Amino acid sequence: MKKAGADKKRVRRSSAAVQNGGNRYSGSDTPPRKQANKKDAFQLFAEKVRDHKELVSRWAVLQETRVEYFRGKDFVGFLRNHSELKDILGSDRHLEVEDIADKLLNKNLLVRCDRVVKTVRPGKRKLSTWPAHLEIYPDQEFSDNDAFFAWTFVNKRPLWQTLLSLSWPVLTLAICLFPIYPHQAKLLILYSCAGVLLLILCLLLVRALIFGTGWILLGKRIWIFPNILAEEATLGELFRFWPKKDEEENPKLTARLFFAVVAIFVILLLRHHAPDEAARARYQKRVYNIIDDVIEWDPRLALSGMMDGKPSEEVNVTVTETETDNNFTDGGDDKDMYNHEIPNQEM
Repeated sequence: MKKAGADKKRVRRSSAAVQNGGNRYSGSDTPPRKQANKKDAFQLFAEKVRDHKELVSRWAVLQETRVEYFRGKDFVGFLRNHSELKDILGSDRHLEVEDIADKLLNKNLLVRCDRVVKTVRPGKRKLSTWPAHLEIYPDQEFSDNDAFFAWTFVNKRPLWQTLLSLSWPVLTLAICLFPIYPHQAKLLILYSCAGVLLLILCLLLVRALIFGTGWILLGKRIWIFPNILAEEATLGELFRFWPKKDEEENPKLTARLFFAVVAIFVILLLRHHAPDEAARARYQKRVYNIIDDVIEWDPRLALSGMMDGKPSEEVNVTVTETETDNNFTDGGDDKDMYNHEIPNQEM
């Protein structure tokens, strides 16, 4: 009797579970896995949009955190030109751009931001197009009127970044092993690094000369390679040659004349105090000696004691000279004491 009652209870529970399952799936034609994929459709859409190169974005600081952000008007133009990305959303692909952006905001995939500096700085004509510091905007709704939106999720790291991060320890170890490299490898590394350093210095000097000449003579700010010293810039922006349109006010004539006089005075001063040929030869010889010590160092000589013997001999010579000086000083003191004692004895 007990087994029959237990079987009846099991049958009732199983039938109730089937009925509840039927009611659960009756409202929608898709199984639970497809519903989960539908929920993640906006996440996939956000990742595709963020990885797309056509959407212009920058990096800024938001509450002491670096974030990637874009402008609202750029987002509207991007989706109008690339409407095929809406197919990722499935049944929501017919939504308007504003509605899609609001969905992303509601799902915390985006956050609306505002510029921290809201006033025009002295010497500027308008606010910065891409501010470097942002703050969270109180009204989290989409707008294409001077509105900024930052991604809140962590983007997937590309494969080349992973390989690059793994190569840093290898590069550090290679730098530490530089003293034991062959002589030809040392020369190759030395001249390559010196060439790159010389190229950078020449580029910065040419930039400064072009800027100074254009600013003094024409009153224009001309910076070739304007983003070469930028902290955050893409590879294409870093090597862009010609600058954008100048947004600052033109310099005054008095300021241009003043800096022209200062530049001429500095040039004459440097020319007057330039080192002569003998001083340049001494400095060149000193630099060559330092480079030769680094290049010609051999670990086999260090292990055999040939290179360590010279410093020890110098130390011995120094110690001997010091002891001699001390003995001479002590002898002089005794002689003075003797001379002072003679009058006392006569007294």
